[in-house]
Amino acid sequence: MEHLLYFTNNLNERNMDTNKTDTWSASQYTKFENERNRPITDLLNRVPVNAVSKAIDIGCGPGNSTELLKARFPDANVSGIDSSADMIDAAKKRLPGIQFDVVDITQWHDQKSYDLIFANAALQWVPDHINLFPKLIQKLNKGGILAVQMPDNFEEPTHRLMRTVASEDQWKNKLLDATKRVAREGADWYYAHLRDKVTTIEIWRTTYFHPLQGGAKAIVEWLKGTGLRPYLDALNEDEQSLFLHKYEEELSKAYHIFDDETVLLPFPRLFIVAVR
Repeated sequence: MEHLLYFTNNLNERNMDTNKTDTWSASQYTKFENERNRPITDLLNRVPVNAVSKAIDIGCGPGNSTELLKARFPDANVSGIDSSADMIDAAKKRLPGIQFDVVDITQWHDQKSYDLIFANAALQWVPDHINLFPKLIQKLNKGGILAVQMPDNFEEPTHRLMRTVASEDQWKNKLLDATKRVAREGADWYYAHLRDKVTTIEIWRTTYFHPLQGGAKAIVEWLKGTGLRPYLDALNEDEQSLFLHKYEEELSKAYHIFDDETVLLPFPRLFIVAVR
């Protein structure tokens, strides 16, 4: 077996439980679609085949990743699943010729096998990776590919400051569950647990630097579509406004804001491409 562990640092996102109230907003998520599409394109470019017959986009969101997946493999039978009905509705409107279904990945019992399972910015919301990843690999045909991208920003100021603001007395009891996020494992962990289950594995980490117009408020708008959701979902409307105000204040201290109100947001992401 060949194993490649590859790290880069280049200058160049959702709760999957369908039993919970769906508060994900496709319109909020797509406010930064160009920026969110960059790692999707980078992941697709590293898929080491020129054609696949059957592919699925798990955690497909509003269909932006599925659209790029279909463009990369135009002859493939492509489908998508997501836990959010709002996201799936948006995906169906965007790509009416593709099959999309509301499915919780932890309850995904599809008996089909695939040439490509694509998971962009989705699996970081799902627990039990030690069992989840082998199950996904088992759904691949021989020579099939698991392609995964996950944000690796849990220790970035954006997320550390969420936890800091959440620890304030006025709402800390409400936000206990929000601060107990799925553990983020490192490249070594995924390599160690997947290397004997696949023929090749490539792992790398890229930090993107996104110039956002609007200072700290722009960072808040970005994260309202993803990382802030567990916190906001636990608060009432007045509390949400106060939480976001305090969070924005902390962000403005942590990030340099240029004279034209541009802020450069570093966003590290972990990529995995494994071939069965």
